[in-house]
Amino acid sequence: MTVTAAFDPVRPLMGVEEEYFVVDPRTREVAPGAGPVVRRAAGELGDLVCTEITQFQVEAKTPPTAGHEGLGRELRRMRDVVAAAARAEGLAVVASGTPVLGDAVPPPITEDPRYDLGIENYRALHDEQAICAGHVHVHLPERELAPLVCNHVRPWLPALIALMANSPFWTGRDTGYAGWRVLSWSKWPVAGPPPYLESLEHYESVVAALNASGALVDPATVFWDVRPSPRLPTVEVRVTDVPASARESLLLALVVRALVTVSLGRVRDGDPGPRTPGELLRVAYWRAARDGLDGHGVDPHTGRAVPVAEIVAGLLEHVRPALVDSGDLETVAREWRWLREAGSGAARQRAALKTRGSFEGVVDDLVERFLS
Repeated sequence: MTVTAAFDPVRPLMGVEEEYFVVDPRTREVAPGAGPVVRRAAGELGDLVCTEITQFQVEAKTPPTAGHEGLGRELRRMRDVVAAAARAEGLAVVASGTPVLGDAVPPPITEDPRYDLGIENYRALHDEQAICAGHVHVHLPERELAPLVCNHVRPWLPALIALMANSPFWTGRDTGYAGWRVLSWSKWPVAGPPPYLESLEHYESVVAALNASGALVDPATVFWDVRPSPRLPTVEVRVTDVPASARESLLLALVVRALVTVSLGRVRDGDPGPRTPGELLRVAYWRAARDGLDGHGVDPHTGRAVPVAEIVAGLLEHVRPALVDSGDLETVAREWRWLREAGSGAARQRAALKTRGSFEGVVDDLVERFLS
């Protein structure tokens, strides 16, 4: 997401990054075909599509966009192009946080000097690196504000996990979780929610200390679930599974933008953000990953277990002023109603297993939903 336009306080630019699995349409297993798919898709998407750390994964990005209609078009176009490229290579793509089928441990790693350094540093942590996330960037006027905005976003990260939970299966096994990717990813030393940050100087000092400790390949490998982008004038929220459909990605992006906008307003009013305890966030992450939208979560302010629907409703009420100002309220309300009725990505994967009778049927369902 390259940002060159002036900052708009009502509708700041936003961009979405998504990771997809390449699958063999015959076996329905993950397939190491990302390279050919990316080369073909790049004919239309250019540098908005690329390979990822494993040869099972394709990453695609939208350009910076201000309006919900434009972002919706970009998301559908991005997915259309990647799916068509996969078909032309005799493959398919799916949006799932974890591989439903296939020999994914250890995954084939893409050849790249930076990935080689990562393997040397992190070793067997790469064995379960075949996981796909969705990231949202939101433009900020000043990088100095980003760490304090992150403080305000932190308590709501578990709600976003639950909202987009889409990884119940791992290579032919039901994990019992709605968002298993979150648990798999949490083993990394610099993953999960960031610490409470006092300032940009504090953020940079923490990153420098982590780098000096050997926990990072470079400062860009701070993989916290909300962070100042290392390259762009944005806050990046990277906590969720890749959404199963384009309409869910649009819902996620609009909610995240509104959350960042409300957070920025509070920072400018002198509020540095709530000091939500890290141990409470850790439990809230676990509960959100386990239950998704179908059970209980941990209220980020009280620590009590309450229905997840109430937590998401609280999030939407929290960001309502920004949704009204941006003109996104109707779209978000409509997509949230649809998601509650249709069920989360995880719930729909489990429903497909029940109705189609096999994990192969789940993959078929994901292929069909990819363009919805």
